[in-house]
Amino acid sequence: MPATRHRMLATAALAAAATLLATTPALARPAGPAAPALLRAPLLRPDGDAHQGGPHDGRADGTSANWAGYAATGAKFTSVSASWVQPEAHCTTEDTYSSFWVGLDGDGSRSVEQNGSSADCVGGKPQYYAWFEMYPAYPVMYKDKVEPGDHFAASVTATATGRFTLTITDETQHWSHVQHKTLASAKLASAEVIAEAPSTLSGPLPLTDFGTVAFTGAKANGKPIGDFGPENITMADHDHTVLATTSPLSGGSAFEVTWNHG
Repeated sequence: MPATRHRMLATAALAAAATLLATTPALARPAGPAAPALLRAPLLRPDGDAHQGGPHDGRADGTSANWAGYAATGAKFTSVSASWVQPEAHCTTEDTYSSFWVGLDGDGSRSVEQNGSSADCVGGKPQYYAWFEMYPAYPVMYKDKVEPGDHFAASVTATATGRFTLTITDETQHWSHVQHKTLASAKLASAEVIAEAPSTLSGPLPLTDFGTVAFTGAKANGKPIGDFGPENITMADHDHTVLATTSPLSGGSAFEVTWNHG
């Protein structure tokens, strides 16, 4: 697995994404005081190494500063999908952030093509919303209603020519969105189902206490993600404080991520 874990954005990409957000009326950022420019960044290792940990139950275990969940590598991945139940944000006075998504790339590459939902705490109040992102561009948020307990299904599919279809459905609120995007530089080298601490240009933000999020039907290339021997990723900060833990896979395609520390 390549060792590079970059999260810096080019100025041109930032400007283009900001213009998109400002000029697309159907999509919007969630309301809130001083909302940061959130990024769902590639996999960041606390020590910068390509791999931490070792084999466990036939699969690799690792640690990341911003991801918890499963990431599959070692093949060309053209699709990833999963379902999950939107968790509740348990807020204090601190602003915190969390996201739950499926995506391609990001583990060993500089791009991530992904969509998902979020549970943030801003000004002591929870905020729930869905989004898509073609990192390193900014994410784009949907205006549709999202509440704790909503059942989500999402997928990302790609062709060899870098054409992507990103689909997300809130089965509880009865809305769905499909985006068609192009990214010729995409490597299609990994597939992920992830709970994340979103980042700014300065690094990962404090993680929202989301309790536990349950993912089901996690597939890559149409097969259970467990068929690819994916990495079980624990989220931990640079002081080795565990932020979120990932359960073993059940049936090759179901698992939970549990919050441990913000």
